[in-house]
Amino acid sequence: MRHILVPEDLTAHEIEAIFAISHDLESKYDAGLRDALLPGRVLALVFEKPSLRTRVSFEAAMAHLGGSSVFLGEDAGFSSSRESVADFGRVLSQYADAIVCRSKAHDTILALAAAATVPVINGLSDYTHPCQALADVYTLKERVGRVAGLTFTFVGDGNNVARSLAVVCGLLGMRFVLAAPRQYQFTPAFREHLRNILPHAEIVETTDPVAAVEDTAVVYTDVWASMGQEQERAVRLEAFKPYQVNAALMQHCPQAIFMHCLPARRGEEVTDDVIDGPQSLVVDEAANRMHVQKGLLAWLLAK
Repeated sequence: MRHILVPEDLTAHEIEAIFAISHDLESKYDAGLRDALLPGRVLALVFEKPSLRTRVSFEAAMAHLGGSSVFLGEDAGFSSSRESVADFGRVLSQYADAIVCRSKAHDTILALAAAATVPVINGLSDYTHPCQALADVYTLKERVGRVAGLTFTFVGDGNNVARSLAVVCGLLGMRFVLAAPRQYQFTPAFREHLRNILPHAEIVETTDPVAAVEDTAVVYTDVWASMGQEQERAVRLEAFKPYQVNAALMQHCPQAIFMHCLPARRGEEVTDDVIDGPQSLVVDEAANRMHVQKGLLAWLLAK
């Protein structure tokens, strides 16, 4: 049994295997076929936060694979005073073959995984977003044909998505660049973690967004104030103004593709002409959440 709580729970070889399964299933999907690899299997979706892409992509993925899903929101009492996370995880494991958890705190997902007797997949936490990062890099590989040796640039907050992308890029031999105000770059603890798990990876942090995007294959951004950071919004908006991904910035990398995990705050971290422009792959990227999660579920449950 495997849990996928952080991207580094997978090896480079395993990520490539998941991508291969995802590509096969996506090709069949495009041909109108649904490969029912998981008949009768049940996926539990335990969500503390709102979701469009994560919820629907997992539900659709499980349906295409011949299984079913059960969505559990606040009414299920997860991580509340109603019962402990450990009790919740032990009982839910009796009903479901795997659990996707979208939690406010990463420690909650860790506690759920410690109690569960079925695989737990992190559908997002404040620390990391592994499924998003896998779909993003898969999208790049699908468009370019390779990822090793390319540069992947994240312009914005060194948040859960940025951390996840740094790890996946490092695992797959990509150069990762984070352009952000110094106070919003990676923490010293995360930098040390990266050095320990990816000693040979090229991971760069800079305060210069123009230098960051030169010769890059991808320009990526995310909201400047994530869920739970609303009280910091005004301060963050001021700090990140020079880091908006707009036409002027994209002129420095005309060959690059643009990506965003969505939802976007148009006019803040990205302008309409970029997110809706010819370099943008945001819709393909969102679609690939389903394809890659199908590959991940098949890899976990249908070996």
